[in-house]
Amino acid sequence: MLILVAGPYRSGTGDDPLLIERNMRSMNEAALALFHRGHVPVTGEALALPLIDLAGSRAVGDAIFDEIFHPLAERLVRRCDACLRIGGRSQGADAMVRIARDAGRPVFHGLDAVPEVQP
Repeated sequence: MLILVAGPYRSGTGDDPLLIERNMRSMNEAALALFHRGHVPVTGEALALPLIDLAGSRAVGDAIFDEIFHPLAERLVRRCDACLRIGGRSQGADAMVRIARDAGRPVFHGLDAVPEVQP
């Protein structure tokens, strides 16, 4: 399955780059675990952040960031087979869960809930 990893990016960080990086690492670790379970993991951040940079964003939360960050993730989750929700409070991650559910996609709350694919 193509599985979107949805977790906090900015939530609870006060936009501190080190805390944001910790959140990104958590999502990437979950993505790696999904890969090892036989799935194709993706994060909205992996796709949005390079575009945000290229578009000329100067700071997290500026107009360019806001134009791309969540809208790209919302488009992406509609194309995924499932969503894995990780981490703590996050309005953005909760929005991804709602979109996935509304599309009839499974939402997993923990890696153990994701079925392993046999080769």
